[in-house]
Amino acid sequence: MTLPRYCADMSLSMRMSGVWFTVCAAAAAVGAAACLAASPGEGAAAAAAPAAAAPSAAVPSTVASANPAPLLATYQRMSDKLAHNAFGRPMQLDSAETADGLKGDVYAVVDHPIADVSTTLKSASHWCELLLLHINNRRCKTTGETAGAETLTLSVVRSYDQAPESAFELPFAYRVTHSEPDHLEVDMSAPSGPLGTGNYRVALEAVAIDERKTFVHFSYSYDHNMMARLATQAYLATFGSNKVGFTVVGKGAGGEPEYIRGTRGLVERNAMRYFLTLDAYLAERSAPAGQQFERRLRHWFNGAERYAPQLHEVDIETYLALKRDDRERTKSRQQGTGDR
Repeated sequence: MTLPRYCADMSLSMRMSGVWFTVCAAAAAVGAAACLAASPGEGAAAAAAPAAAAPSAAVPSTVASANPAPLLATYQRMSDKLAHNAFGRPMQLDSAETADGLKGDVYAVVDHPIADVSTTLKSASHWCELLLLHINNRRCKTTGETAGAETLTLSVVRSYDQAPESAFELPFAYRVTHSEPDHLEVDMSAPSGPLGTGNYRVALEAVAIDERKTFVHFSYSYDHNMMARLATQAYLATFGSNKVGFTVVGKGAGGEPEYIRGTRGLVERNAMRYFLTLDAYLAERSAPAGQQFERRLRHWFNGAERYAPQLHEVDIETYLALKRDDRERTKSRQQGTGDR
């Protein structure tokens, strides 16, 4: 991991001091601890942001059940929050610091029949395509099934402007754990990651609520050791001090909402980014095949810009150029190696 130049230039005595750890070790470690948890360089815009209702003390478990009834019960319990929120759509976002790490949960109603959701999201290759909409995800490939699971390998950079060659790889075990006409469960897990992180998990559960709409629960979590936790906290207290999440924790002097910061704000931002990849992919599934890629890119970017104070990073032309380059690079690799 490359350190900022002023860190590399510090004397040995400075490196051994608390200053180096707080500023420079944090800058390095956050590249791993927050690669999937946030995008360094993201800015909190000045415009007002949507408010997420503060979650209850007990955030619902990310472990899905083969029985659709619990998720339907969650839908009924959340009906008021889904109908009245500042997201501009039926959605609820929860976050929590666990004993070992962080997790974020997004609950939303999507305007797609469960059959369309299932057809799209029970394919590992489709997940590769949708995950690549995230600005920091630069490559993805799937390999054959082993021990009941396909392997989906995601290459992630610390910051969008880093070369794909600097990415670290996370090999997820991809499983469709339950598939029925009215209910779908997908689980992706990676036991280890870089620099003290591990137990990465992305999970989706979806259930039909009527013929045209589906209720989805998207969850994202990972663990980190004490060093990674302290480094991330140091980063968020310095370079990342202007970054906010979605949960409202108070009001400012002028009555404006004050949003959660720190590690929970961090995981909320990225849980939303990943949910928006799923949302964009589904939304453009019926577009002409030759237009789907570009339309999904624009859909994801516009979705993120809707929450600009939390998620804005670059202008649309920068994002489109980055993703088009990634796609061409992937095509070249596929032609040369046969990778998917």
